[in-house]
Amino acid sequence: MSLVGKRIGFGLTGSHCTYDAVVPQIKQLIKTGAEVLPVVSHTVQTTDTRFGEGEDWVRKIEELTGQEVINTIVKAEPLGPKIPLDCMVIAPLTGNSLSKFANAMTDSPVLMAAKATLRNQRPVVVGISTNDALGLNGVNLMRLMATKNIYFIPFGQDAPVKKPNSMVANMDKLQDTVLSALEGQQLQPVIIERFQDSQL
Repeated sequence: MSLVGKRIGFGLTGSHCTYDAVVPQIKQLIKTGAEVLPVVSHTVQTTDTRFGEGEDWVRKIEELTGQEVINTIVKAEPLGPKIPLDCMVIAPLTGNSLSKFANAMTDSPVLMAAKATLRNQRPVVVGISTNDALGLNGVNLMRLMATKNIYFIPFGQDAPVKKPNSMVANMDKLQDTVLSALEGQQLQPVIIERFQDSQL
């Protein structure tokens, strides 16, 4: 399947350390001919960290996609009925947003865009980045994995010794996951060895 002409929503939530791995994937989607509509959470917009300032990330994403970011719930709602997406990507998806998504809490533009896409029975692809995937958030992770039309970028433990509950998606698998999701298939294997022992 080709991504030429596909309209893909791309949501980012507040895992700031992951943005450098995600931006090249947005570039790749655009290179393949997809139209990418960026959606950002409040945290992305307003939080400054050692990984960069919120305003700078928003500006970079807008320049890259040629689209103004969707940054409010009101702006995200039309992605269901009026501006339907072929696929919605959320990468990174933090543990906080993961737990809300799994429990039908739509309190951010990104989660509204995901809800709108599911409402149209179109795929939502998620790339997790959470320190508690194997902790209290495990039940929410499994709930999403068992939900129709939600697909996961393959993920694994990123630091098993220092952070045994943490799991992060391999963002290099993002495009392949989108292609599989558009065919109604989960890219496999979904749980992978994220890093070798020598990289811990």
